[in-house]
Amino acid sequence: MDPKLKRMASSVLTVLLLLEGGMFSSSSPPSSGVLENIFQHIDLHQNEFIQSLKEWVGIESDSVQPLPHLRQEIFKMMDIAADKLRHLGATVDSIDMGYQQLPNGQNLPIPPVLLAELGNDPKKPTVCIYGHLDVQPAKKEDGWLTDPFSLIEVDGKLYGRGTTDNKGPVLAWINAVAAFKALNQDIPVNIKFIIEGMEEAGSISLDELIKREKERFFSSVDYIVISDNLWISKTKPALTYGTRGNIYFTVEVKCRDQDFHSGTFGGILNEPMADLVSLLGSLVDSSGHILIPGIYDNVAPLSEEEKRMYEAIDLNMEEYQNSSQVKKFLFDTKEEILMHLWRYPSLSIHGIEGAFDEPGAKTVIPSQVIGKFSIRLVPHMNISVVETQVKKHLEDIFSQRNSPTN
Repeated sequence: MDPKLKRMASSVLTVLLLLEGGMFSSSSPPSSGVLENIFQHIDLHQNEFIQSLKEWVGIESDSVQPLPHLRQEIFKMMDIAADKLRHLGATVDSIDMGYQQLPNGQNLPIPPVLLAELGNDPKKPTVCIYGHLDVQPAKKEDGWLTDPFSLIEVDGKLYGRGTTDNKGPVLAWINAVAAFKALNQDIPVNIKFIIEGMEEAGSISLDELIKREKERFFSSVDYIVISDNLWISKTKPALTYGTRGNIYFTVEVKCRDQDFHSGTFGGILNEPMADLVSLLGSLVDSSGHILIPGIYDNVAPLSEEEKRMYEAIDLNMEEYQNSSQVKKFLFDTKEEILMHLWRYPSLSIHGIEGAFDEPGAKTVIPSQVIGKFSIRLVPHMNISVVETQVKKHLEDIFSQRNSPTN
């Protein structure tokens, strides 16, 4: 069995056993025999588990590209997951999420959100597991050595789009529950699943559903486990108890409806691309520090206790850098790396819409361009405050250029 797949199963099972043996009761921890029996079951059925993952990876459930045929792939993915949950004995509601209106006026159906329940013993705690089954676009020309939508084993590792984010972890939870049931082992908690298919596109309409279900589906939930997170190393799963939020921005600069030719207009007008590059370049400096005034004002200060927690975390910097295939990070110490990943805000520039990006030379001046960036939010930043700060900063920078574009 692939070592990482087994470690993933181990982390899932350990959470379930901790819930039984330590977090919610005064009883002694479960015997090692329970875990040994479950792992033996996993070893015997590993080919079935891998085959399921192969089937899931093979579905191009790309939610980022708003294309009808890809949207249907996500619907197919959600149907397969619903059947898998029902096979466990779970009660599954497939919630209709309506339609997504695109900028061009087209409407695309939003994939359903699955709300599943397994067990309702009032004496047991209830754990809700969140996951998503959509993926980012992927092509071999993006740098993949194999077909991203085929599960391939290379050097004992499994590769394919979604194996880690997030189809593999969702399946790990389902397989863990299946192992308990196959061995007639009592599951120590009531389990609920909330699984969506639009996370990579911003979890469209999910917040509205959660608010609607607050007094019903979520009323009995004691803990929520997010399976969409990173490992702290190749061999150590990370128990995540919080994640940074995200706020996404687009900034549009337009001169007119038609593009220009640089031989005819170059040098006599303010070019939208130059204005946009100036705006985007004003957001963050070369050390990763966000340049928007006031953006750090509400960030929770670092306490001595928290600082000691970061110092105690075991992270091999050399291994982390090698596995990331990054020549140099912005920070040199383990503590700085982890704090800027976990507890400080960050700003990332994602792309420019309207720019020429095909091979070869092109002398056209785009008449309209749209920049895209996001800010990862941390306690105690306020979304509305951040929006106001970003808007004012961009307006101030733009006014300094004295450009007639808008």
